[in-house]
Amino acid sequence: MTDLPPLQALRCFEAVARLGSVTRAAEALHVTHSAVSQQLRQLEALLSLALFERAGRGLRLSENGRLYALQVRDALGDIAQATRLLRVRPREGDLVVSVIPSFGLHWLLPRLPRFAERHPQERIRLQAGLDLQDLLRQGGADVAIRMGHGPWAGLGQQHLFDDELLMVAAPHFRGGRLPATPAEVLACPPVRSAESWAPWCDAVGLPEPPPRTGLWINDSNLTLEAVRLGQGVALERLSLVHGLLQRGELVALTDVRVPYAYPYWLVWPATGGRRAPPQAFADWLAAEVALYRQELGAPPSPALSPLAPRP
Repeated sequence: MTDLPPLQALRCFEAVARLGSVTRAAEALHVTHSAVSQQLRQLEALLSLALFERAGRGLRLSENGRLYALQVRDALGDIAQATRLLRVRPREGDLVVSVIPSFGLHWLLPRLPRFAERHPQERIRLQAGLDLQDLLRQGGADVAIRMGHGPWAGLGQQHLFDDELLMVAAPHFRGGRLPATPAEVLACPPVRSAESWAPWCDAVGLPEPPPRTGLWINDSNLTLEAVRLGQGVALERLSLVHGLLQRGELVALTDVRVPYAYPYWLVWPATGGRRAPPQAFADWLAAEVALYRQELGAPPSPALSPLAPRP
């Protein structure tokens, strides 16, 4: 690569082009003013082009310099991204678990310390994501927790549990004067995400709130934070709010719960000779699901002990 200039010269050039000053570029790079100037002179000599026009004591990008700066900035960004990806690449022996962000935050993460206690030799690397293709790529996740109906081509899958939807609010919502009936709940400002309110409204025999009312958010984590801050009521998955209810950060507004349409599954690549999920994690997850169902007063699920591939 004889056309490749020194990396330090490119970094200095990009910084000066972006910040418009040798002095500010030197401060950003933690080097001296003269060091930056020297790198610019060397780069221009190598290219046999003027990258800057001198205007008094200042510098202004030439047309060649402007075009070059755009390309150099993109190239340096690609190098930085490649370095970040390499740094976070799983080490040999890591168990890479891909998980839906909301489920990972509210259900899985609080339980992971128990896995570490039981399996101190195992190291888990969590990857937040929604795409099942993560499991099919070479070097992708070893196992994932997803919602859906299945089956998924190329993946082994095991049903974990079905979820429910319920109405929740912050205990301080409306100064603590919480709605006591379904009609009062639906008269409150709604905080809505992707979950349809139709099944819950059908269950209580009332029409849905007008679609133009309330706050709409496309992420369950933001929805729950808005509710926790007292900005309205929300219909959310029990798996996400269970811990918040136990800690008193949210309260259930009625006893009405409706089934959630998409069960949770443990999935893993069924290619390359792997026909079962990583055993230690699968067994631990089965035990955690059993404990969770016990906390809810739900009957145990025989399909979860032990985990087995779905036919």
